[in-house]
Amino acid sequence: MTRSILALEAMTVAYGKVEAVHGISLSVQPGSIVTVIGANGAGKTTLLNAVMGVLPAGGHVTFDGAAVDGYSVEERVALGLALVPERRELFSSMTVEDNLLLGGFRTTAVERSRSIAEVFARFPRLRERRGQLAGTLSGGERQMLAMGRALMGRPRLLMLDEPSLGLAPLIVRDIFEIIMSLKKTGVSILLVEQNARAALHAADHAYVMELGEVTAEGPAASLAADPRIVESYLGLGGPS
Repeated sequence: MTRSILALEAMTVAYGKVEAVHGISLSVQPGSIVTVIGANGAGKTTLLNAVMGVLPAGGHVTFDGAAVDGYSVEERVALGLALVPERRELFSSMTVEDNLLLGGFRTTAVERSRSIAEVFARFPRLRERRGQLAGTLSGGERQMLAMGRALMGRPRLLMLDEPSLGLAPLIVRDIFEIIMSLKKTGVSILLVEQNARAALHAADHAYVMELGEVTAEGPAASLAADPRIVESYLGLGGPS
């Protein structure tokens, strides 16, 4: 079997004495899209932050076969991990192009030039707005910029936290088409999403989180056909 690009074993995350993630194990195969769906408060964002090293966690995190427990955020980024947070965390007073260039700060000038050309090819609207301040962009454009900035570092695993949040249905469709196209470039994707319908359509494999625990997992198409999942989750986010 192909070695996982990411494997979590019995991960736990606590805020003080309150445990928010309880012994979760999951894996992402190279070049695949894996989604974690669930309602607000299920622990999805906490999970991603722990994988990125933003939050301390128990259990084990393995990236491409190497244990990264205790690694800093910067060390995980250097290995090829990237997180696009729910709030996008853009530099509002900087231009689109400068936000992108910051995303490639670890790469050489030649690599940055190549990367920004690839990002502009994938997100033509960002090219049109390259000199515009990030704070003046629409919600969809801000999401594209956040994803483009993460891609500037040439990650091997891209983690996306609620990329459809607050976006109009047509823009959500565009964002998910971009996510699916990224898979064709060989980037592995771990997608946390409340819009279960869109997430299951895009993903290869899926996990369902409830109150900090994985309550179901399997091929995304199988979960999309599971009556319990349909009843509990496929109404979330509306049609996409």
